Amino acid sequence: MGKDAMATRRRLLIVDDEPRFAAFVAKVAAPLGYDVEITTHGRDFQQAYQRNPPDVIAIDMVMPDIDGNELVLWLVRQNCDADIIIITGYSADYAVNARLLAEYKGLRSVRTLSKPVSVARLRETLSQAGRDDPSEHGPPEQAPP
Repeated sequence: MGKDAMATRRRLLIVDDEPRFAAFVAKVAAPLGYDVEITTHGRDFQQAYQRNPPDVIAIDMVMPDIDGNELVLWLVRQNCDADIIIITGYSADYAVNARLLAEYKGLRSVRTLSKPVSVARLRETLSQAGRDDPSEHGPPEQAPP
């Protein structure tokens, strides 16, 4: 890999208590130029963030040890400037409310996705992270009936 390619790689930090879903996100992100780190617990995520702040963060909203909203508020206290992708397998309203909280508290770029998410939608979201205005995006993708 050339010097220019190395300079453009971005770091993605994932927190999801479902290792298979986290691995799916990582598999989609790697060819897009991301160096990926996966965490499966909120506390591990916080340590990984402090060790090496990422460019993009993917947060599962519902986890056993810490709620996604708690992580959003923690990121605010860290003065986080990463792009954030909030992902939920529950009601899409839950992700939208978390996005509104994040934006109200000053996080700069927040997108939402609902599980199950298509490869195409995930690829599009990861490709756009840090490159455009997330307020132009509508509500989270809905799973087909």
